Amino acid sequence: MEKEYIDRLFDKELEFYLKTVGAIQIVGPKYCGKSRTAKRHAKTIIDLMKKKDRDQYVELAKNAPEALLNKGDKPILIDEWQVISFIWNSIKEAIDENGGFGQYILTGNVTDNTTSNSLAGEENERHTGTGRIIKRVMRPMSLFESGDSNGKISITDLKNNVFKPAICDKNIFDYSYLICRGGWPLAIDKDIDIALQQAKTFYSGLVNEDLFSLKDIPLRKDEKRAKKLMRSYSRNISTEASNESIKADLKENGDEIDKDTFVKYLLALQRLYVIEELEAWNPNLRSKTAIREKNTRHFVDPSIATAALGITHESMFSDMKTFGLLFESLAIRDLRIYCDSIGADVYHYRDKADREADAVISFADGSWALVEVKLSDKEQIKEASKKLVELAADIDEKEHPKPAFLMVITTQNVALQDENGVYTVPLGCLKP
Repeated sequence: MEKEYIDRLFDKELEFYLKTVGAIQIVGPKYCGKSRTAKRHAKTIIDLMKKKDRDQYVELAKNAPEALLNKGDKPILIDEWQVISFIWNSIKEAIDENGGFGQYILTGNVTDNTTSNSLAGEENERHTGTGRIIKRVMRPMSLFESGDSNGKISITDLKNNVFKPAICDKNIFDYSYLICRGGWPLAIDKDIDIALQQAKTFYSGLVNEDLFSLKDIPLRKDEKRAKKLMRSYSRNISTEASNESIKADLKENGDEIDKDTFVKYLLALQRLYVIEELEAWNPNLRSKTAIREKNTRHFVDPSIATAALGITHESMFSDMKTFGLLFESLAIRDLRIYCDSIGADVYHYRDKADREADAVISFADGSWALVEVKLSDKEQIKEASKKLVELAADIDEKEHPKPAFLMVITTQNVALQDENGVYTVPLGCLKP
């Protein structure tokens, strides 16, 4: 029996793009729910996952692509479309000929294990889909989507200066579990052992197969090296660690890797939507302080890091520094999902005076917000609030308006506004 569908914030995004472009390609990590969501919006489904149907669809795509692309009512979902990736130009041409919006939805995984041999020269002659086909990233579920945030505090409301104090029933022990469980749809509402296994299953497939499956990023299959690299990256989550720092960590743990191979691993992890680093925000400052421009290291879901490091929701409390970095990554995951749904972007900020904001929300209208993430220490939260105010005061108002809001995200259970005007909000209260 198929599990009941849980509504996703991405549903509304998909609805919008089906009204504004000819086709949408949904990308993201394995097991995040791309196909399940896409099927809810399609009128015709071409499922290339099933071997019994795949061969005939491949032959049809090769010999009569127009017949495949007009197989039924639209939108037509081509699930696991990478099997017939050579059909890209035909999709673009069909959109041009029909002239309508919402014709095709493309979903699939980046791995090449099931990819059919392309037609001669076709992949090298792929035309851009600009203006016709849009690519959108779908991530694992946020706490609001999984029902673990009560949604009493809206980012949009904060932007519009609307706020009411609220209470969240989640505590620090709940967050340790939610970090390890992750936002994988198959983990939601399951018994603890089953829920926690989903991230481990994802990680096992990644280091044993997926990393070595990309034809254009050839890596010699070496599961031990892959696991060591993932652990080294995980130890640097939510930091601006350089490639050299991560390589040094690898060396300390028994694996010296050359620069080219290391870069290939990172490229493969990016291509598989496993790592999603946070870019730096670069505003004009009143002071002469130089801004650091390194990315902050993050996975698309922090449960990947706990799986790589072998951390459990119980053992997390033995290293509170790592717990804090993992909680920050959980908050960044949710902020990205929430901001995508309202047309905003998320960055980070740090300068050479060591002033920082773990997240900067840049709204479509040019307004912005600064966010810090802290576990539960009251003094750290108070200090973060003070530093956000100081940082905001140094942003040049000639180039940027005053911030829409300043916020500290925590594991505490009360959302309030402090004496500095900074919102202190539990992650389990947030929604878009």
